Amino acid sequence: MAIFSVYVVNKAGGLIYQLDSYAPRAEAEKTFSYPLDLLLKLHDERVLVAFGQRDGIRVGHAVLAINGKDVNGKYTADGKEVLEYLGNPANYPVSVRFGRPRLTSNEKLMLASMFHSLFAIGSQLSPEQGSSGIEVLETDTFKLHCFQTLTGIKFVVLADPRQAGIDSLLRKIYEIYSDFALKNPFYSLEMPIRCELFDQNLKLALEVAEKAGTFGPGS
Repeated sequence: MAIFSVYVVNKAGGLIYQLDSYAPRAEAEKTFSYPLDLLLKLHDERVLVAFGQRDGIRVGHAVLAINGKDVNGKYTADGKEVLEYLGNPANYPVSVRFGRPRLTSNEKLMLASMFHSLFAIGSQLSPEQGSSGIEVLETDTFKLHCFQTLTGIKFVVLADPRQAGIDSLLRKIYEIYSDFALKNPFYSLEMPIRCELFDQNLKLALEVAEKAGTFGPGS
């Protein structure tokens, strides 16, 4: 069981904090000789496998690293284009790591804004007055849990569907936010959270939750 990510969204739908604690990914690393026996294509500023599944490498997987160094979208660590680098016989043999594409910062901002809108629509569509909005979204690979405070701040947790105790964890995160962000004289409401004590206590809470499988009494 695992907790994948924690996001804090302000009442305007802006992402003001994110912590990604990724579960182990399905990644595959292999050393290739020239020519590369996979068809790669550029999509959304990432280099993806278009054809040629093998050895754990799947269509849709992205190039994550070359020779042990993480790539930055379509560029290698030293600023060269990935497709150009892999098309040069002089760079072989080469070790390439593939895996599921990672979300960019802009994509996370966009998703936070989108969820904010869905939350508002869910509240309006509810047949019951005073609906709290979307609290859980479930898929076969993860659950999205949301807790909104009275001031409109949303705490969002992405976790393994089997992870227990998320409701208690969300309230613990709110407690940490109140103690280490709101009480910080240098923090401005609705602005990005950059508080070291908030980071430290949040990470500790996630570690406790993951190890226990539940968080706190009655969870």
